[in-house]
Amino acid sequence: MADWIYILNPNKDTLDGDPPDKDTIRRLAEEEPELELWLSRRNRMQPGDRLWFLFTHPEPAVAAVAHVDEEPWHEPDVSYLVAVTLLTEATKALYGDPVAPDQLGLGQVRTVQKVKPEALPVLLERAGL
Repeated sequence: MADWIYILNPNKDTLDGDPPDKDTIRRLAEEEPELELWLSRRNRMQPGDRLWFLFTHPEPAVAAVAHVDEEPWHEPDVSYLVAVTLLTEATKALYGDPVAPDQLGLGQVRTVQKVKPEALPVLLERAGL
């Protein structure tokens, strides 16, 4: 199993027409946890991997987590998609106690990148996993 950081910018990205902010993702975790997310390129994600959501605004922080349900697939109009299911209780825990980027040891932030091994314990603890 691998862990990935997925960057969401509520000022630029949309999720079915809504800004993908922490409040929207938390609501979806409770009401409609299954999502298909856009990827700019194919990543080596596998079913069972975790996807940690780093929101860029208003305060940069990881405040949600999901399991990858399927390997990413190609769609002509959006490059790649990946199916995930938000983890409701873990997302609620992260929403209440998010993880700041400086606690993750991130260098240059890209759209999707692997979680550094030294950052994983703090993510798991805050998510209650």
